[in-house]
Amino acid sequence: MQDLSQFVRRSVSSRPSDAFRRKFCGMAIGLDFGRSMKLRTRTTAVVLAICVLAAASLEGARKAITLGIVMDEATPKERAPLRAYLMETMKRPVDIEAPDTFSETVAHLGDGSYDFACLGALMYIRAHAKYGVIPLVQRVVDLHYHTVFITGAGSSIRSLSDLMGKQFAFGDIDSTSAHLMASYELKQGGINPETDLRTRYSGSHPATAAMVETGVVDAGAIDETAFNFLISNGKLDGKRVRVFYISKPYVDYVYVARKDMPEAERERFARALLALKEGEDDPVLKSLHAHRFVVANDQEYATMRQIAHELKMF
Repeated sequence: MQDLSQFVRRSVSSRPSDAFRRKFCGMAIGLDFGRSMKLRTRTTAVVLAICVLAAASLEGARKAITLGIVMDEATPKERAPLRAYLMETMKRPVDIEAPDTFSETVAHLGDGSYDFACLGALMYIRAHAKYGVIPLVQRVVDLHYHTVFITGAGSSIRSLSDLMGKQFAFGDIDSTSAHLMASYELKQGGINPETDLRTRYSGSHPATAAMVETGVVDAGAIDETAFNFLISNGKLDGKRVRVFYISKPYVDYVYVARKDMPEAERERFARALLALKEGEDDPVLKSLHAHRFVVANDQEYATMRQIAHELKMF
């Protein structure tokens, strides 16, 4: 009995003290609190990640798409129908830029500040080689394009051979119609622009037309579509200039996308232009000097690459 009493007393006395219980419980509560905080932190991180992704997606949807067009010679008011149409079909804000030169347009495609652009054949083959731009669509007229050679209405120039020794204006140095194909036609006609002509670069189709109209130069080469546009809009007096030679047909302008433009956006842009119809979308088509668009492909430009190589422009 004595041994039993001593055992009971030892058992009672060995129970945890109040201080021990307080310390142990505090540790347990602290551990539980820590786990709770970790869970809350993880949950917060997940929620924040979702918010960031949602914000990025929303920002992407709101970010304006930028289209660069050099050739149109149009005012912002004249481009308004195109901008409104693209905003409706692309479901995004749209900016239409009019850079001064073709090389500037290509540079913007290369640095990502332009999403889409309209390029002449020469700049397209260069941009495709350097930046991997993707051909999308082109106007039907771009499959059979022409360069026109113009002179003053009272000029004695009637053929390419009559240009020998004359003052002649090319357009932009990077222009397909007003430099590459103009040079090619001259050489095919037995004229070496470097030795047989006194040449200059006007920088644009309207500038070339103005130089010929005012007699600053004897003749010049200009994009046929641009020439007709300038005449029809009263920006060039058709009674003071005339066409004396028209080039053979060639493939020219093409609408392209920068290399890393998402495929869905490329397809949406292409479908928007392909869907344009005369009688329904005339204001938009007029701003693009187009009647209808077709799908473009890189193989169409094989001949233009060959010509550019021959003339050492590519």
